[in-house]
Amino acid sequence: MALEQLSDVVQRCQAIQDDNYTTEDYSVFQIAGRTCLEDGESAQVLSIVLDEENKNIVKCMGWNLLGPLVQILLKKEENNLPPHCLAILTHLLEVCSPKELLVGLLEQVEEAHPDSIAETVILLLQPLQKVLLRLGSRKASSVGMALSTLLDQVARLPVPQTKEQEEDDVFSLCRCCSALLVFVRPFVEEAKQSRTPKEDELRTELLKFSMKSLCEPLLEVQLKDPETLAESPLRNFATEILGILSDIGESLPDLLSHSLLRRREVPGFLEEEVCYPKESLACLAYLLFVQHIAMDTFPTVFSSVFILQCNMEYINLFLSRTEESRLQKGLDLYEKSLVRVEDNSLPVQLMELKSFFSVPQNLVKVMTLCPIQHLRIKGLKVLQLSIDKFDTEAKYKFFQCMLKTSHHAGVEGYIIKNIKNQIDFAFKPDKGNEWFMGAHLFPLLRQVLCLPQGPETDLLQNLDRVMESLNLLRYLLIRDKAWRNQTGIWTELYKIEDYYMKPLRTGLNMSKAHYEAELQNTKDNSKKTNAKVSQTQESVCSLTVGNEKMPNMTPEMQLQVLHSALHTFDMMESVLARIEEIIEVKEKP
Repeated sequence: MALEQLSDVVQRCQAIQDDNYTTEDYSVFQIAGRTCLEDGESAQVLSIVLDEENKNIVKCMGWNLLGPLVQILLKKEENNLPPHCLAILTHLLEVCSPKELLVGLLEQVEEAHPDSIAETVILLLQPLQKVLLRLGSRKASSVGMALSTLLDQVARLPVPQTKEQEEDDVFSLCRCCSALLVFVRPFVEEAKQSRTPKEDELRTELLKFSMKSLCEPLLEVQLKDPETLAESPLRNFATEILGILSDIGESLPDLLSHSLLRRREVPGFLEEEVCYPKESLACLAYLLFVQHIAMDTFPTVFSSVFILQCNMEYINLFLSRTEESRLQKGLDLYEKSLVRVEDNSLPVQLMELKSFFSVPQNLVKVMTLCPIQHLRIKGLKVLQLSIDKFDTEAKYKFFQCMLKTSHHAGVEGYIIKNIKNQIDFAFKPDKGNEWFMGAHLFPLLRQVLCLPQGPETDLLQNLDRVMESLNLLRYLLIRDKAWRNQTGIWTELYKIEDYYMKPLRTGLNMSKAHYEAELQNTKDNSKKTNAKVSQTQESVCSLTVGNEKMPNMTPEMQLQVLHSALHTFDMMESVLARIEEIIEVKEKP
């Protein structure tokens, strides 16, 4: 029945002049042709399509058969594709309008079922390439549209997380990326040949494709070490994308420094014509300096400090995210950028740049809020590496900034320990400096030796900061003899006693009294409760500390917490008492 309908409409249309076919003709041809293909009558359809008398009809209507052809081909094994359907598709690609074919093929890509994205993309890449090459010199926008559509679909595929997943290509992402490279190569070669306005348009589309590839899927990929995975399709894809950028005349250093320097205006590459997504440029920096892809093409004339400046914005972008892959890339890029810099060389002027303020703030968030332990450890390591690279004045300003903005006792304690190390270094012969001795030191010490809420400061919550502050004060009093007073600590001591030591002593007394009372109440309540409940039941209590209700605990757990708190206060008091003893001894005539 369907074959008869198809034959009838074709026969009727043969008599129509100037291709003036009706909407009904198109509809019958499409429906009847689809039914014939689905019923297995592809040989008869092929005969109709190849008939020279039907050439104009097929040229105008044939692209409507793309949908059913693609669906049939997708259902077959790759090495067992129906030959008649393949022959029909091949003929349509040769005779139908390339613009209509392009629309039809891209519709099939866009409408691909989530479970058959990879198969659809692989199947249609070669037909799409053939159609685009038929468009001649006016293909740039069509190439761009095709590449964008294909990448949108490829980006929906899961990214392999392990070496085994990439080797087995369990999600077919590797196969799609490799096929995309084959697809785009003729257009890259064409763009390289000349610098006419038409080729510049094509280069612009290829630049957009490269930028989009860097963002998706490469930004999500964790490339494996070449020693672990010698043949990596995803590493090869990244390498080829950077190669395409070079082939179309894009300078990798110019792209890297895009956020710092105004790019040199080249015909066809004006800023308003091309969008340079920051995430794509961040991925480019990561591939260059962490994965060392295309580094052999990167000039060595750029200083390590300039490269660090360029990368800081990208590092900040990575560290501002919460995904593990982004944070890992940010930490790796920061580490690799810092390693290239000589110790004690970064000048204080860099602290005026926004990124040199934002990156440490985001690094603190990684160190304190990230649930992934190895990233927190890596964050601390990178923080110390960054401190080591600053010169003395920059270290001083950095410490001031971190004490003011980190709002985390653990981080503040770590910074105070670094301040102590810098003061110790300044005591060494020929290593003295004006920033960690004398007049400049005391504004910093006032930030260190302070209690945020005075005597009412939560000493347990601020344990790390308080202990490091006390250790620093004790160190200064022991290391700097009163008669030398190199740091000026003995001159300022009476002020320190007033604004730090006395409030701390008061706070310790208040805290100990509070917790000792809580301890006694808990013991009393425990005895009463034990007298009332049977021996088989476990008593559960609640505890409120610092106006915050803690999780339900047994009396034994409560007692353990309270004893631990009192032990902490004893530890603080011990160091404070030692400081008071040193002062008393040195003040005696």
